[in-house]
Amino acid sequence: MNHHPAAGTPAPATTAPASTGLGTSLKQRQLTMMGLGSAIGAGLFLGSGEGIMLAGPAVLVSYLVAGTLIILVMWALGEMAAANPNSGAFSVYAEKAMGKVAGATVGWLWWLQLVVVIAAEALGASQLLVTVWPVLPAWALTLIFMVIFTAVNLTSVKNYGEFEFWFALLKVTAIVLFLAFGAALLLGFIPGTTSPGLGNFVNNDGFAPTGMAGIAAALFVVAFAFGGTEIVAVAAAETTNPSRSVAVAVRTVVWRILVFYVGSIFIIAAVLPWTSQALLSPFAGVLNTAGLEWAGTVITLVAVAALLSALNANLYGASRMIYSLSERREAPRMFKGISQWQVPVPAVIISVAFGFVTVLWEFLYPDTVLRILLNLVGSTCLVVWGSALLSQLILRRRADRDGTTLPLRMRGFPWLTIAGLVLLAAIFVVGFSDPVSRSQLLSTFSLVAVIALLSWLGHRVQQRRAAPVT
Repeated sequence: MNHHPAAGTPAPATTAPASTGLGTSLKQRQLTMMGLGSAIGAGLFLGSGEGIMLAGPAVLVSYLVAGTLIILVMWALGEMAAANPNSGAFSVYAEKAMGKVAGATVGWLWWLQLVVVIAAEALGASQLLVTVWPVLPAWALTLIFMVIFTAVNLTSVKNYGEFEFWFALLKVTAIVLFLAFGAALLLGFIPGTTSPGLGNFVNNDGFAPTGMAGIAAALFVVAFAFGGTEIVAVAAAETTNPSRSVAVAVRTVVWRILVFYVGSIFIIAAVLPWTSQALLSPFAGVLNTAGLEWAGTVITLVAVAALLSALNANLYGASRMIYSLSERREAPRMFKGISQWQVPVPAVIISVAFGFVTVLWEFLYPDTVLRILLNLVGSTCLVVWGSALLSQLILRRRADRDGTTLPLRMRGFPWLTIAGLVLLAAIFVVGFSDPVSRSQLLSTFSLVAVIALLSWLGHRVQQRRAAPVT
């Protein structure tokens, strides 16, 4: 992060991971691809058109605002992860900064979010695959995917990392090819196809046809597209040199996501009018413009791979989080069990259990489950990001006051951290102005309150048991 105004330089010394039970066999390239694998999913391949339909080409503003926020969050996480690599990541940092109840609440909230997302991704991939390969029903494909990825995550983390690397590389390659094709289309290099130019940025009521309201509505939608990037901070604990690994991964993941997202959205908005029904499957819509009739099938298969890659990364993240909670006595102690391959097997099994329940659910009530699952996820990632920024603000002030040397320092402190919190607050304000997102926010805040109350009660019980009998 040397060339960015808000990034520090990692110290050459190796920082030992805090969780000694896990291995340290993840490679740098695998860590970077994990961040991409978790963040680039169906939200880009299938959902990006929704933002364009809300804001028109001005959705680019929404992406730049949300992109700025995730940059600041990742820089804050990078500083803390380099100083204290731990599989509990932002949960551990929240505990250190704001106390045990805060740490447990953030950890359990993120774990519950990922458990639901894992099931939704398996089911979403199955339903997409059925549209081009209707050999098995969606519930059967979901079962197959859950079994395969449970097995992958039960093997050594080295095997898992390699699997995720190639899975994520597949969709990254697809995006790069799409960007190249889109650029050639806009420049008029595709034979037999007339370039649309940049007319769609000014036609159809202009760049921002729905005004600031549309940009604001799209901002809330876009923010979720970057969810999952924070998994890099969790995985850093299983690399050989966390300080260096997290610095490189944070820098690389951030710029790649911005290039992929902003670049793809620019091409889609330039080629397809914001009123076009082709935005329901935006990547296929762009390719179909050039007469590539097979494009829909190809993009569907890439979207399936994207969902499965995200499932793989999120299952890893969920298992490590509940393992860390168990280590800190914030979850049942059984979940801190480690296999001979240094894999937290009980943590993996409990993290996939809901996915297998979803298989039965889909079998009994087909085509009703996915929508419910997606609504359950709500806005939990925004709460996690907020906790990361607050934790960094508190821990950095504490480190500076105590004269503690940090292997990686976020520059522009405290102003850039505060700017991140202001942006996050603005997204919450936007969310409460829309009835749909308001209900998600209220559900998330209610869940946070319940988890915090249960955590507080649990600590009270522990304190009473530990108190000496008089």
